[in-house]
Amino acid sequence: MAAIGAIAVAVTACGEPPPANEPGAEQSESDFLACMVTDEGGVDDKSFNETSWNGLLNAYEAGVIAEPKYVEPKSASDYEPNLKNMVRDDCGLIVTVGFNLADATKASAEANPDQKYAIVDFLYTDPDTFEPISIDNVKSLVFNTHEAAFLAGYLAAGQSETGKVATWGGMKIPTVTIFMDGFYDGVQHYNEVKGADVAVLGWDKKSQDGQFVGDFSNSTVAKQLSENLISRGADVIMPVAGPIGESAAVAAKDAGDVSLVWVDTDGYKTLTEYRDLLLTSVVKGMDVAVEETVTATAEGNFSNEPFVGTLENEGVSIAPYHALEDKIDEELKKEVDELRQQIISGELKVTSDAAF
Repeated sequence: MAAIGAIAVAVTACGEPPPANEPGAEQSESDFLACMVTDEGGVDDKSFNETSWNGLLNAYEAGVIAEPKYVEPKSASDYEPNLKNMVRDDCGLIVTVGFNLADATKASAEANPDQKYAIVDFLYTDPDTFEPISIDNVKSLVFNTHEAAFLAGYLAAGQSETGKVATWGGMKIPTVTIFMDGFYDGVQHYNEVKGADVAVLGWDKKSQDGQFVGDFSNSTVAKQLSENLISRGADVIMPVAGPIGESAAVAAKDAGDVSLVWVDTDGYKTLTEYRDLLLTSVVKGMDVAVEETVTATAEGNFSNEPFVGTLENEGVSIAPYHALEDKIDEELKKEVDELRQQIISGELKVTSDAAF
């Protein structure tokens, strides 16, 4: 995966010419321009925006597209003008990132039927029937992260010494709660199989009620939530909150005996300061989905058929155990692997109201 600093990138203002490539950077021979509108956190959020952006960088380094550009909205009021600028700049594909950009993306797509779009983490549905609906020029890239989060929940329950694990979210939206549902069910499955009673703090799947910051930017509240859950006995925490999830890592490090489950990307590669705390990460292959979509579009093969990432197609997964590999019981590792196969085969059904 390309690091953000590996090549020069175009920055926030649409329409500005991209800077010259850094010495030694690969040059693309393509003139196909791909553009991205991020959500809160921007392209260096160590989470879903950054991973999605890396998909465009990978396509650029492969020579498939010209140097991509992005814009980082400061607030929701920026979405519409940002998209208008991208259309005006003749972007061959505009990628928008996140649930919050759904309405603005739809409006822009309907106003510009010849412009092609892809949206990460959102599938359009009929408001009455909730059945998926298609927009001719928009491709949805979505991920059944509850499947991988189930494995992380089972693992967390098996690793917990206190009998309490926790999860909390940034905003209460489907792309957040789907992680929490999977994690919750993984713990319950562990309890059922082992006759245990590991508690999940911060989320109840049945009531769909839990603890949320309310946004993806308030790191102070995020740290307070994490500290509170730790004080109640949680020794494994899974924050689902983009960049402010790092606040949980800070709280875990301060506590000294708490592990972390990261989400969206492999935290071992991004949270280098907290590697010794990372039990695993619930990974969704946004970079792969974005790269494949922009490549197909650049080659004249755009399709509005949604991409749904699953354990079976490796669109979602759990990361290696890295630094904690030797601290996890071999039998527990084996059980997690077996559960993965059971989910893929359909023997084990993992559900979430937010699933695709």
